[in-house]
Amino acid sequence: MTDTTVLRNVKMVEGNAVDILLENRKIKKIVPRGTGIGERIIDYQHKVFISSGWIDMHVHAFPEFDPYGDDIDEVGYKTGVTTIIDAGSTGADRLPDLVDSCKSAKTNVFAFLNISQIGLQRIDELANLHWLNEEKLKKTVGDYKDFIIGLKARISNSVVGENGIEPLKIARKFSADTGLPLMIHIGSGPPNINEFLDLLEKKDMITHYLNGKANNLFDKAGQPFPKFLQAIERGVHLDVGHGTASFSFKTAEIAKKCNIHFDTISTDIYRNNRLNGPVYSMENVLTKFLYLGYSLKEVIDAVTVHAAVWLNKPDLGRISEGDVANLTLFSVEDESISLLDSEGEVRKAKQKIIVQGVVINGEFVEC
Repeated sequence: MTDTTVLRNVKMVEGNAVDILLENRKIKKIVPRGTGIGERIIDYQHKVFISSGWIDMHVHAFPEFDPYGDDIDEVGYKTGVTTIIDAGSTGADRLPDLVDSCKSAKTNVFAFLNISQIGLQRIDELANLHWLNEEKLKKTVGDYKDFIIGLKARISNSVVGENGIEPLKIARKFSADTGLPLMIHIGSGPPNINEFLDLLEKKDMITHYLNGKANNLFDKAGQPFPKFLQAIERGVHLDVGHGTASFSFKTAEIAKKCNIHFDTISTDIYRNNRLNGPVYSMENVLTKFLYLGYSLKEVIDAVTVHAAVWLNKPDLGRISEGDVANLTLFSVEDESISLLDSEGEVRKAKQKIIVQGVVINGEFVEC
């Protein structure tokens, strides 16, 4: 006989409280609060929220690479995130090794494949166009089509070197040939941000869109560039991708004032910025958006519903009877916290999000 675990008196983000019954790795039932029956009862006494498992669309979880690497579960379920998307740590040369490393991890993993075959073995991976090997890329996509969900191109000066916009043009061709969307890292120019916005298509993703660098998406008067607005109208997806150098409170405030909101909130987490900041964890990044005045529902939807829709995996963004249980339990505490952005600016917040536990593929883990 299989035991039933009851998560009792948990609050949905919409505000209603329920009991959730887990059995055989799945959500067996969702019942009115206080009515769930099972062998193991964990009573949260209406103090803890529950959502579908958090999805981080931008992490670096290939442990062998430095500086941009980490252990899968350290940036995954241990931080309340049940599904991570490795954002181009590996290209065709090492993607099989990333897949192998997932076999010993609990966290669910998918990946953007770096268009450079060497991936982040070097941090100028697009400086040599010989590393953009279409034959190797297509073979890797074919071999790991259930794992690769898109292609990654880092279009900033330190990465592309003298090649300017050419790697993105090649990435566009790779995208057309494979049917996979692009995640585009934006950073310091050249190339100038306006040189490549026209190349982005529906479902392509701009990550780091709230960075504070001179080459960002807003002009000196704090207005979005017309090409940026046109890209949004075409259905280009906006992802936060906080990272060590890619999130500015000031830029985020400008974007909010211009009514340009995130589609997904991601961390761009790896070992150094997890241990030493300014990222630390998904809960820390989400707390920054509560501080900025977004509602709890907007913030949590960005790491559940919206991420799942982009991935074409709607079950990852819902809590439904019969689905494999991937859930995040968290509280919102009235407690002061200092929040650090990538520009070194510190803001004081009065509330913070704290992860209390996860259910990862049916296994309950208290954090």
